[in-house]
Amino acid sequence: MKKTIHRTPLAAAVMVLVAGQALAKAPAAEAERLGKDLTCVGAEAAASKDGAIPEFSGKWLGTPPGIDYKPNAGQHPVDPYANEKPLYVITAQNQAQYAARLSEGQKAMFAKHPATFRIPVYPGHRDFRYPDAVCAVVKKNAIEAEITDGGLGFKGLKGGIPFPIPKNGDEAVMNHTYPFRAYNEETVRDFANVDSKGGVSWGRGWNRSLNEVNSPERRGQPMEGVQAFTRSLTLLPEREKGIISVSSEPTNFAKSKRLAWSYDPGTRRVRQLPEYGFDQPMNGTGGKMTIDSDRLFNGSPERYTWKLVGKREMYIPANSYRIHASNVKYADLIKPGHANPDFMRYELRRVWVLEANLKEGYRHLYARRVLFLDEDTWHAVMADYYDARGQLWQHGLINYYYAFDMQAWHAGSSFYYDLNSGGYVAYNLFQQAKLGPILNRGDLKASMFTPEAARSAGN
Repeated sequence: MKKTIHRTPLAAAVMVLVAGQALAKAPAAEAERLGKDLTCVGAEAAASKDGAIPEFSGKWLGTPPGIDYKPNAGQHPVDPYANEKPLYVITAQNQAQYAARLSEGQKAMFAKHPATFRIPVYPGHRDFRYPDAVCAVVKKNAIEAEITDGGLGFKGLKGGIPFPIPKNGDEAVMNHTYPFRAYNEETVRDFANVDSKGGVSWGRGWNRSLNEVNSPERRGQPMEGVQAFTRSLTLLPEREKGIISVSSEPTNFAKSKRLAWSYDPGTRRVRQLPEYGFDQPMNGTGGKMTIDSDRLFNGSPERYTWKLVGKREMYIPANSYRIHASNVKYADLIKPGHANPDFMRYELRRVWVLEANLKEGYRHLYARRVLFLDEDTWHAVMADYYDARGQLWQHGLINYYYAFDMQAWHAGSSFYYDLNSGGYVAYNLFQQAKLGPILNRGDLKASMFTPEAARSAGN
């Protein structure tokens, strides 16, 4: 049977259409716009015409004045906008007047949960900025970086965001794959597999990651070899307790691939996984998450054709401090159908719309993915996922916040909604943990992420 792909019309909402698939560097004159009418990472610095999206101020680098925060110690995020109230709330009853700024997944959530799903819209803020040293590297990338190997590799890239002025989908997905983010992270995080009636199966893991290409020592140097390492110890559920997984991620997917090993406490042995990533199910999520849907998309882009559709003004999670406070209880946050909207913060922001369609001859549960990338960070903050019939299947979102420790944006709690069953996964929860994410403490080394290290930790 011929596979059909459902395409969502963006007509009235698309602000900028991006044509062509040339893989050339940005001209030097174009790169000079960075830090002027464009921010250092390529976002429009100006406010929107109606002023609903504010002008970029970038007035804060790191911890804002008046905030009591101890960096690199696992303190839960502190909200600099704690006293603000929503400007308005979008509901199933009034969504029609906001439809041009909603994704198809958001509209589907209103249809699925008309009595309870809400989008509280807060004042917009663009107050935080990246360090000058990072901006300098991004500007170099704009002039020197090029896509190679059919979209799987690059040359001239020196860390940070590769293509601040993207010309095509391959460049945009590279921006999402290689943003400036934490080079050291340690988190004990919970996740909840929630069924359609609100019943919860809990999981917990101790996760550590080392993103070498963002380390201060390698800033400005050519990206090569291993991009990042991860290590995870399963703490819950009890039947999987003690499993240790380690993995490594290459900088060039044409030259290498993601490698992973798993330690089994039952056999006390480590085995290499024959394949790790793509649409393999994430443990403990009941199939509601694939390994490559963490961060909404991760890993090799090889199975999809990537199209940069254009730019839109949309309601997306932003400045999401409220949901990560240490006084948030899971019982209050995790509700039937979706997370409690009282803890959510949406803002009207500009996003790049990036569409991925499965290539002929390749297999994946998601035949089409539509990612929405915040122009100020290049992180995908929302995604709509379609099945092989072209039907909308899932809606995912991540609550990002500016982490004072790392002077950049960090992925917080995320939610993956199954629009068929009504269940969902709440992922990367740390609200009730003693510590939040420990970022950039600098104590993680590559030797901690080997199969031998996993075996030693397990024994």
